[in-house]
Amino acid sequence: MAELTDAEVDAALNAGTIARSVEPRASSVRYDRKRRRIVVDLVNGSTFAFPPNLAQGLETASDDQLADVTILGAGYGLHWEALDVDFSVPGLLAGIFGSRTHMARMAGQVRTPAKAVAARANGAKGGRPRKTASA
Repeated sequence: MAELTDAEVDAALNAGTIARSVEPRASSVRYDRKRRRIVVDLVNGSTFAFPPNLAQGLETASDDQLADVTILGAGYGLHWEALDVDFSVPGLLAGIFGSRTHMARMAGQVRTPAKAVAARANGAKGGRPRKTASA
């Protein structure tokens, strides 16, 4: 294996310093009981908040359980010990609040006036039409 030069080591250290200052990592996390939100302050100065009812494993948690949250490692994760729930900070920022199944279930729960009208119209017709086999 080739030896690294001082310049390569310095470049890697510099890249790591830059990455640590701009990557989505938590510097602090708290539960806002009044607004019922998990609030994550990031190392880059940004703040991100989300309602716990969106996150798999946090939906039915009590306020005390939600408040007992810690930051994992270098700020890349959040952990709720009593609930045995972990989330990655980059994942939360990307809108990933659970497994694919959980996310699909959440997407199906969207309630809009148009969806309600369509459901009532289908109900008046006897419900969802049966699938027919193509010839």
